[in-house]
Amino acid sequence: MAAFAEPHFSAWTQTVVSNITVVDKVPPEMLHMVDAHWYQFPPMNPLWHSILGFAIFILGVISVIGNGCVIYIFTNTKTLRTPSNLLVVNLAFSDFLMMFTMAPPMVINCWHETWVFGPFACELYAMLGSLFGCASIWTMTMIAFDRYNVIVKGLAGRPMTNNGALLRILGIWAFALLWTLAPLFGWNRYVPEGNMTACGTDYLTQDFTSRSYILIYSGFVYYLPLFSIIYSYVYIIQAVSAHEKNMREQAKKMNVASLRSQEAQNTSTEMKLAKVALVTISLWFMAWTPYLVINYTGIFKAAPISPLATIWGSLFAKANAVYNPIVYGISHPKYRAALYQKFPSLSCQDSNDDGQSVASAATGVSEEKPAA
Repeated sequence: MAAFAEPHFSAWTQTVVSNITVVDKVPPEMLHMVDAHWYQFPPMNPLWHSILGFAIFILGVISVIGNGCVIYIFTNTKTLRTPSNLLVVNLAFSDFLMMFTMAPPMVINCWHETWVFGPFACELYAMLGSLFGCASIWTMTMIAFDRYNVIVKGLAGRPMTNNGALLRILGIWAFALLWTLAPLFGWNRYVPEGNMTACGTDYLTQDFTSRSYILIYSGFVYYLPLFSIIYSYVYIIQAVSAHEKNMREQAKKMNVASLRSQEAQNTSTEMKLAKVALVTISLWFMAWTPYLVINYTGIFKAAPISPLATIWGSLFAKANAVYNPIVYGISHPKYRAALYQKFPSLSCQDSNDDGQSVASAATGVSEEKPAA
C-alpha cells in the first residue's frame, strides 16, 4: 500500500507545483496591474533573484559614488565650471538619481522575490526610471549638438552661455516629465513586469492606446536622439578630418614637421572630448536597445517574452548610469587631474601625469572657439 501511495502523492505534488506561477507572491492589491501573460510562467529560481539583487546593488553603489564624484568635482573646480560642462553635470545628476531611486527598491524586492511596495510605488518607480532615462539621452543629445556647434561651425556658431545651458537643461526635464507623466493619466500605464521585482511601461496590452504610446515615445526618446547624434558626429568627423588634412598639406608646403598651433591644440582637444561623448552615447544605446526590443516584441507579439529576459533587459538599461563616470574618469584629462587632487584613492592617474596641460583649453572651448 505504501508503494502504491507514494506515486499517487508524487503526482499530486507535481500537479500543485505546476499551478504555481511567478505571480503567486504578488500582493492582492497588485493583481489588477499584472498582465495575464505572466501567469503561464513558473516562479524563477531563487538563485536568480539573489544574482539580480546582488548585481543591482553593486551597480547602484558604483553609480552613486561615480556620478556623485562627477557632480562634486565639476561643480567645485573653477576651471571645469563652463556652460558645456553644465550639461555634463546634468547627465551625472540624472544618472545619480536613476540608480539612487532604482537600486534600493529592486534589492528589497529581489529579497522578497516579488514587488512589495504597493501599486502607487510601482507606478512611481516606473515613472522615475523612464524620466531619468529620457533626461539622460536628451542631455547626451545636447552635448552632441554643443560639440557640433564648436567643432563644425567654429566662429560662425554662437557660443553657449550659462543661461543657454540652463535653458536647455530646463527644457530637457520638462520634455522628459511630459512624456513620463502620460501613463499616469491613461496613455498606456505602468505595471509590474518580468519576475515582478520591477515595474515599467505596459508593452503587453494590445489596444491602440498602449501601442501608440510605446511607438511614439520610442520615436521621440530613442530614434530622434539617435539620428540627431549620428548627424552631429558625421559632420564633426568630417570637419576634423578636413582640418587635419589641411594642416598636413600646409606643413608639407612649408617643409615643417607640424603646424600644431594653439588653434590646432584646441581642435584636437575638442575631438578628444567629442570621442568621450560619442563613447558615452554609444554605451547608452547599447544599454537601452535590448529593452526597446523587448517593448516592441511585446506590442507586436513577435516572440515569447520570459520573466528572466525582461528583468535582465531592464537591469542592463539601468546599468547605463554606471558607464558615464567611468568614461569621463578615464578620458577627460582635466577631470582626471581634479579627481586626483580631491580623491587620490579614486584616481587612475599618477601625480606627474601631464594630462592636465594637454587639456588646458578643453573646457573653455565654448568661450574660446578654434578658428575656422
